[in-house]
This record gives sequence, structure tokens and C-alpha cells, in this order.
Amino acid sequence: MSTYVYGITAASHPALPEGMGGVGDPPRPVRVLREGELAAVVSDGPEGLRPKRRELLAHQNVLSEVGAAGCVLPMRFGSVAPDDDAVTGVLAERAEHYRERLRALDGRVEYNIKANHVEDAVLHHVMAGNPEIRALAEANRQAGGGSYDDKIRLGEMVAAAVKAKEAEDGTALERALEGSADAVSVGPESTGWLANISYLVKRETAEEFLAAVEEARKDMPHLEVRLNGPLPPYSFVEPGPAEPAGTAAGGADTGAG
Repeated sequence: MSTYVYGITAASHPALPEGMGGVGDPPRPVRVLREGELAAVVSDGPEGLRPKRRELLAHQNVLSEVGAAGCVLPMRFGSVAPDDDAVTGVLAERAEHYRERLRALDGRVEYNIKANHVEDAVLHHVMAGNPEIRALAEANRQAGGGSYDDKIRLGEMVAAAVKAKEAEDGTALERALEGSADAVSVGPESTGWLANISYLVKRETAEEFLAAVEEARKDMPHLEVRLNGPLPPYSFVEPGPAEPAGTAAGGADTGAG
């Protein structure tokens, strides 16, 4: 029987509510594995687990319940170890890392920011800031649309300028918000987003961070900025004691996404 891992806490963490259920149908009973000063919140791993809404919510609910009583290092949905011994073995092996992460993440949450361009607005920026593009666009207009080659050239110039603007704006957005956070984690590039950034924020200063997000939206109205959080600090935990199950990983998790 494999072991499904929800998160890691201190061994002194308050006991779980009696009868707590986790992933699976029926929900697998949640239990605690202790190793020295650390503990892992786990259940038996159900076969054929998939990232369906019910299972994702079950994973989140366990972490929310555990996190309400103290700091927990969240594992991503689908984190499965071969058995209990494999989990406690990694807790022992990575004890210093997990103790440091528990100290660093205590009282903190994650906010994920994704951003992309508002198409019409960024094209206006590109045209306004590039005399060569403006000149070619005007020449094509006066020529009734321009030759095929001139149209291709204009399209390539605009695309390159927009790409450069994406990099510029992604950096500007990151810098505008990093002063209100304890740490920053730049996520993988994803289609349609010029920025995918997670911020570690103290719960007590979350309003300051949210105000900084609103200020950035006002300063850069040509950006669509999506805020997700507060979340468990998924982006600031790795590596974990288990690997996402091959059928359950699939890019799906309950983190910043």
C-alpha cells in the first residue's frame, strides 16, 4: 500500500481532528507519521488517483485544517511514497531542511501573480514607442495596405516589439511587488502569461502586499493581472518526501498553478 503525503509539520503540532478523511473514495483516514522533531500528515494512497475536483478539494481541506493549528509544509496534489518507511526515511534524511523551512514559513502564505497584456493597449504602447514601426505602418496604409513583403516585415517588427515589452513588463511587475514580500519564486512559463510569480508574504502584512498589487494594476493598466491566494506556500517547500504519482501529477496541483 502506497502512502499519500499531504504535508510536513513539527512533531509537536497539535493533534488532527478525530475522523479526518483525505483523498480517495471512500476518503482514506488521515494519520500522522513521526520521525524525530518532524511529522508527516499522510493517508493510504488510493489506486488510480486522478486530479478531479473532489480529490483536489480533499487535499486542500486537509492542509487547511492542519494549517489552522500551526505551520505546515504543503505537498502538491498527488505526492505518493512507496510506503510509510519511505516517508519517515526522507524526514530523517532531510530533517535540517524541513526544520529550516518550518521556521522560515511560519506565519506566512503564498500569493501567485499571473499577468498578460491587454492586446489593444500593448499594441498602442508598441506603436507609440517605436518610430520605425509607425513609419512602416503609415507607409503601408498609404500604399493601400503595402506589399506582401512589407506586411510580413511589419508583422515581424510588431511581434518582436511585443515580445520585448513582455519581458520588460514581467520584470517591472516582479520588482513592483517584491518589496512587500519575504521571498519570490518565479514559476515556469505558461502559455498566455508574460509573468508567473509567487510571493511569500507574512499573514500580518498581507494587506500591504494586496495594496501593492492594486497599485501595480493602476501603474500598468495595459496588463491583466490575476491574483491567486492566500495559498499554502507550495513554491517555497521543495524538495518533498514523495513524488507526484504518474497518473495524478499531470501538472495539476493545489498550489499556485
